[in-house]
Amino acid sequence: MKYMTGFLAAILLMLNASEASSAVRITNDRGGRIATYIVKYQRLASSGESVIIDGLCASACTMVLSALPHDRICVTSRATLGFHAAWNFGPNGRAFTDPEATVMLYSTYPTPVRRWIARRGGLSPHTIFLSGRPLQQMYRPC
Repeated sequence: MKYMTGFLAAILLMLNASEASSAVRITNDRGGRIATYIVKYQRLASSGESVIIDGLCASACTMVLSALPHDRICVTSRATLGFHAAWNFGPNGRAFTDPEATVMLYSTYPTPVRRWIARRGGLSPHTIFLSGRPLQQMYRPC
């Protein structure tokens, strides 16, 4: 019986360790609606999982930088972040740049990311990309 108790305790410890070290891998996420990503990243933040950015993470996907603690995000050599102004749909169904949403989005990014964006002229309709050494200086490599 002692062996069985010890064996079950070891299994539970291993399960807890694997849960704590699990990670979500982002490889080709072009973004989408901000509201969808807020919900997605709230769940991710409360799950305790980490994120490995291992490819493109653009537009609303970049909100992961705001949603998770810095130490739960790592980037590979293939990681690329794409930033642009937020947009919305007008009454006629046409997309337009939304200044209020852009300010809100920008303000949520960590300070080093905001500084990087500001040095490139801020968020605009044109996407700017952060990758390579500058990105790996901001986030730990994985």
